[in-house]
Amino acid sequence: MKCPAIFPNEYERLMALSSYGLDDEQMLKSLDPVVHIASRMFDMPVAAVNMIGSDHVFFAASVGVGEVDMRRDVSFCAHAITQNNVMVVPDATLDERFHDNPLVTGDANLRFYAGVPLFSPNGLALGALCVIDDRPHADFSQEDRQRLLELAKMASDRLELRRIEVATERTRPPFEEYAGSSSTPVIWFDEYLQIIEWNQAAAASHGYALHDKKALQFDLLLPELERATFRELIEQAIEVGSLDQIDIPIEANGLRKDGSEFRFGFALFGWRDAGHMRFEAILKDLTSQQREEEELRQQANIDGLTGLANRGKFYRSVEEVLLSPAPATVLMIDLDGFKDVNDTLGHTLGDAILREVANRLQQLAGDNDVVARIGGDEFAILLASVADSHSAMQRADAMISAIAQPITIDGNEVRVAASCGVALAPTQAQEALELVGNADLALFKAKSSGRGRVFMFVPALRMEAIARRLYGLELHRAVDKGEFILFYQPQISMADGSITGAEALIRWHHPERGILSPAAFLPALEGGPLAATVGSWILNEACAQAAYWRRSGAPRFRIGVNLFGAQFRVGDLVAEVMETLMRHGLPAEALELEVTENIVLDNDDIVLGILQRLHEQGVGIAFDDFGTGYASLSLLKTYPLSRIKIDQSFVRGILISKRDASVIRAIIDMAKSFELETIAEGIETEAEYKYLRNEKCDEGQGYLFGKPMTGLQFELLLGIGSSVKAIA
Repeated sequence: MKCPAIFPNEYERLMALSSYGLDDEQMLKSLDPVVHIASRMFDMPVAAVNMIGSDHVFFAASVGVGEVDMRRDVSFCAHAITQNNVMVVPDATLDERFHDNPLVTGDANLRFYAGVPLFSPNGLALGALCVIDDRPHADFSQEDRQRLLELAKMASDRLELRRIEVATERTRPPFEEYAGSSSTPVIWFDEYLQIIEWNQAAAASHGYALHDKKALQFDLLLPELERATFRELIEQAIEVGSLDQIDIPIEANGLRKDGSEFRFGFALFGWRDAGHMRFEAILKDLTSQQREEEELRQQANIDGLTGLANRGKFYRSVEEVLLSPAPATVLMIDLDGFKDVNDTLGHTLGDAILREVANRLQQLAGDNDVVARIGGDEFAILLASVADSHSAMQRADAMISAIAQPITIDGNEVRVAASCGVALAPTQAQEALELVGNADLALFKAKSSGRGRVFMFVPALRMEAIARRLYGLELHRAVDKGEFILFYQPQISMADGSITGAEALIRWHHPERGILSPAAFLPALEGGPLAATVGSWILNEACAQAAYWRRSGAPRFRIGVNLFGAQFRVGDLVAEVMETLMRHGLPAEALELEVTENIVLDNDDIVLGILQRLHEQGVGIAFDDFGTGYASLSLLKTYPLSRIKIDQSFVRGILISKRDASVIRAIIDMAKSFELETIAEGIETEAEYKYLRNEKCDEGQGYLFGKPMTGLQFELLLGIGSSVKAIA
């Protein structure tokens, strides 16, 4: 865990913070609307304004916060204030700065964080406005960052008002010097409510001139129904000589000279002057502020051009329906060739077309349906309670036909076509992102098939999309930029539960989509030109890590590395393996290379010769996914194996299927007869562990003992750096 920076001007920063008169116990009610808007706008359970003290943080406002560690050295906000813009942590468990932070690993379970620093007028960092979730979010967009910045400006304005209030209490300069030219309405009045001084902003807010103060009492600026209550408040303050223990409202209704009412924020302070109480009211017309807050709420949900739901609102609506759970259909609609329309007719006419399309879609939607504009010329419709393909296609056809009707704008008749992708829930997806993604894939297929087409999602589209996405430059970039990382899954002795080694598993840390599992890219990688290059990197990285762990307290640690078929066809694999072991000072028995039946069968003679030479050098050879193919039994006699990996598909069924149990028993018996070790994959329960241990399986691997994890997490499992738990 990396500690946040201490500023070179830390003393000045803390002095600036003290000018706001805040402490651990004090919350600013004026900041409550900001954090509530933030929580709702981004659909996050937690939002807060955190102030950063010398060694701890404290809340100036919060919503959804429970008991948390308030030390500065674990605070995410303490990192955020070192930046000038929005700090976003999509998944804290994958971030080197925070993956071992107590807020991440403890009960708080913090996964997502976005925070904006808040500064004093002199540019000194005070704290941060943040939103937090216990789920990761890879989709926090640039637009979301801008909205958070706008909310931070609102929070800064309210903090500045607080600083002015505190400064007023601490020093009392002449009114003209203090507030005469201020744009914030300020009024001083005496024990009899007679206005002593006010500035132009205060007079104008109530519709008066400056000189009208002589004929006014403060309570006349309030509606008649509220005056008695206010007088009682002042009388109580006069009696005790202070406002400290009196509950003062933070908002009130004001009365203008013309009799109209308005709502204003209200802060009241008192001091003694020549034996008498004097009072200061600082006001803020909330009309414009409330309008701004309402606009922010609208921005969080409504598309400004068409008045439809926006992308964020649409996704939230889909999530709500699927959580019900209820059947639903998502339609993704894209206008064909709309860029040409914009380029030819201009953006003004283009915007008018988009509004008309939105109107037509809205007219065809049901009362419970949601129509949204989610991008330039792309629309989405959530059809509630529609889950059969026939009805969904009928609705989609009707909407495409409606869009295709002529549109007349300013005397110009324009025709536009649209394509549509359709996806159903729960039959085709059970989560919002998956359902919308499926509809998007179907839309891509529709557009590639011609204009004005409707296409229903089928699973094959997802595989096509993966191939399209990954066969291009992305894999090359991933190699060039070092985006691949290794995770490690522990392998344990079934006899005593000690860790014997780990299997190295590749992951792709994609810059936009986060950590990708092998299923998302291995098919493309294995069949592409980069397989051998990536395979060499995996071998080198895994051996380096294993060598370090063996030197650091796990001297008998064994690392398992999966081979690609391409590694047998490119270069000299035997020489590469032995050079890698020598480079890292790793003995041959510390490495176990894993091959699948497909690799063996594709290059039978070549693979056999290479594996025999590696085995002769002392390198372990494991046969992966054993029992799932056609030639496994014959290969046992031919290939120089040291271990058989029992496929998890059999392990899952050992307690309920006599056939699976019989297969596993037969594999273990055969392995022993061939003097081979066995390791069972996919062990998830104690019952499976005990069963396999009783059957004399040698080793195990699965979620029961640990999911694939980063090297740092695996070191904690090993106890590297203190005392080693296993592998002595």
